[in-house]
Amino acid sequence: MSCASTKLNKLPTDTVLKHHKFSELDSLQQIEKRSLLVFLHTDWCAYCANMKQTTLKDESIIKILNEKYYFVSFDAEQRDDVLYRDHTFKYLPSGRNTGTHELALAIGRVNGEISYPTLVVLNSNHEIKFQFNSFLSSEEMEKILESAIGD
Repeated sequence: MSCASTKLNKLPTDTVLKHHKFSELDSLQQIEKRSLLVFLHTDWCAYCANMKQTTLKDESIIKILNEKYYFVSFDAEQRDDVLYRDHTFKYLPSGRNTGTHELALAIGRVNGEISYPTLVVLNSNHEIKFQFNSFLSSEEMEKILESAIGD
C-alpha cells in the first residue's frame, strides 16, 4: 500500500461531504428523518464552481451537512430523467443545446426565476423551507444551515 492511500484512509469520514441522489431520499427518510439541502448548479457557472471549491469544502459545513441533512448536488442542466416523490422529472430543452431540468425549475425558482447557484432547504416532508439564489460563503451558509434544521 502506498503512502498516499494510507493517508486517504486515515481522513476522518466527516471531512468528506456525503452526496445523495433524489431517488434515495424516500428510503433515507424512513431510516432517519432529516431536512434536505439541494445545491442547484450548472457546469458553466463560475459562482457555482467557487462554492464547490470553498464553501462546500469547509469542514464545519461538511460536518453540519453530514450530521443533520441529506445533501444533493444537482446539475440543473442534466439530461437524465429523475424519479423523485413518485414523479419522473425530465430535461426541458429551450434551444439548440440549452435547457433546464424540470426538477430544478420545480424547487429552484425564486420569484419565478431560476439562477445559479441556488440553495434549497426542504424539510423531511419534502416541503420547501428556504431558497437562496446566490453565492454563499461558509459563514453565511453555516448560519442558514443552523437556523433551518428541523421541520
